Amino acid sequence: MKPKATTIRVSVRTRDRIAALAKKAGEPMTAIIDQAIREMEKKHRWQRVAEQMEQTQKEDPQAWADYLTESELVHGPRPRSTRIAPEWEGLITFSEERDEGDPGRDLAR
Repeated sequence: MKPKATTIRVSVRTRDRIAALAKKAGEPMTAIIDQAIREMEKKHRWQRVAEQMEQTQKEDPQAWADYLTESELVHGPRPRSTRIAPEWEGLITFSEERDEGDPGRDLAR
């Protein structure tokens, strides 16, 4: 049984952009829209996770430290190559690596 369908109003330009993407992908326009919605939902979900982590860091530093310790015990230390591209190795100083007197900028944020 086919799912129910409805009509939404979009500009001609938007419709044409969706049609061009669908043609390029060899998929129906609805598949392109569905994919865009999934990507937006995923983006919002990860934004919320980042906000919650930042909130924990600010409001409960001890809980954040405990989380980092436990994460390292479970997953092991994070290899540097997963944090930044290898070609940037040594060019960026992360805040946890800097000396107190180091005037270098923390570009990791």
